[in-house]
Amino acid sequence: MSARHLASLFSAQTSRRWLLGGISALAFIGLVVPGLAQAQAQDKASQLRIGFQKSASLLTLQKSQGSLEKRLAPHGVSVKWVEFPAGPQLLEGLNVGAVDVGFVGEAPPIFAQAAGAQFVYIGNDPAAPEAEAIVVPKDSPIKSVAELKGKKVALNKGSNVHYLLVRALEKAGLKYSDIQPVFLPPADARAAFERGAVDAWVIWDPFLAAVERQTGARIVADGRGLVNNYAYYLAERGYAARNPQIIQALFEDTVAQAQWLKANVKAAAAQIAPLQGLDTEVVERALQRYQFGVRPLTAEVASEQQKIADVFLGLGLIPKPVRIADALPTK
Repeated sequence: MSARHLASLFSAQTSRRWLLGGISALAFIGLVVPGLAQAQAQDKASQLRIGFQKSASLLTLQKSQGSLEKRLAPHGVSVKWVEFPAGPQLLEGLNVGAVDVGFVGEAPPIFAQAAGAQFVYIGNDPAAPEAEAIVVPKDSPIKSVAELKGKKVALNKGSNVHYLLVRALEKAGLKYSDIQPVFLPPADARAAFERGAVDAWVIWDPFLAAVERQTGARIVADGRGLVNNYAYYLAERGYAARNPQIIQALFEDTVAQAQWLKANVKAAAAQIAPLQGLDTEVVERALQRYQFGVRPLTAEVASEQQKIADVFLGLGLIPKPVRIADALPTK
């Protein structure tokens, strides 16, 4: 697979609701595959390898604090963090057995499943449509998505923003073929954007917040009213089946760290910023546009993911139909 992939804070009451939803995921993990408890007892893993992107702020925070390691150490389980530049590459790592669990946006799992990757969706974070956008340089004459016709638009192929671009063009009365997509990973896309080699860039936070603050880039459209921008936790199916307690511990730690982050955004941004090589203000802005709190996939969320897969098939972006149901946990 060659394709290459990160909120406004809720009120305290809403945050608690999301966190409670995340905690409910813990009970859900035990339903991934029949006989999990027995399987785990027979073949419990001694390590959890987590595929992450440095732009995934919550996981970056967890890694830096060592909270998951402390939670799993008494059970004889170590943690290995494997960094990837974007979601598609992370899915490649999951498919070849380099990691056991990964965290990505909406599109990478679809491209990976179309390429035959074996994984299972084990949870998702709430929607964060403001955390991705189409931006243009501050002095660009482009004021709307409709004006992108014939223009060069940079994006990471197979990432969450791929679907945002498709939906934004559709709303503006344009076809995907009306623009010139330029497939670049975030660092290369930022360079091309700054030197004027592309007319627009479709990107997610914190790269979005960084280019806004550091170059004055203007948002012509974000995901509101267009996409959900869910983020998904995925696992190698066999690992999920054999090690439900390890995944449960991961989710417990994720929920706990999300709760702390929501209550301490400035402090969290100060910790995360040097790890991401960004200004604290940039990270804080990105954190305010993301939602956190892992929860089990509902039928509605799975249906939305299926819609994206069907759109990608219609555009010829994936080679064959994808059934999201085939990658859902067996109840």
